[in-house]
Amino acid sequence: MEVINKIGRRKTSVARLYLNAGNGNISINGRTLEDYFPSEIHKIIIKQPLVLIEADGKYDIKVNVNGGGFKGQAEAIRLAVSRALCELDEENRPPLKKEGFLTRDPRMVERKKYGRRKARRRFQFSKR
Repeated sequence: MEVINKIGRRKTSVARLYLNAGNGNISINGRTLEDYFPSEIHKIIIKQPLVLIEADGKYDIKVNVNGGGFKGQAEAIRLAVSRALCELDEENRPPLKKEGFLTRDPRMVERKKYGRRKARRRFQFSKR
């Protein structure tokens, strides 16, 4: 089996993923999954596609991720893993699509506008 290279994005995070046959090692930016994501919820988010198609422990995953926070990075990795599993076998596509793992979440932070304090928040109005 050759190495599968996929990309996943979420908010401002970009994850570049390399998937090949192995025994379930997940490496993120040169660190282990447990070391990089101490929170249990982020580990669950990343492993969701693997658990769904019962492939947890069958593939080695190496990820380079940058930008954004922990949640955005975890969801970017989840999208990249889902895309890689689809390329590996087309049988994986329907269950992953049903769970929404193949959809790129388009929500981004709205930019700040001039004359405002934030994107939509106005400065405090003073009548007198």
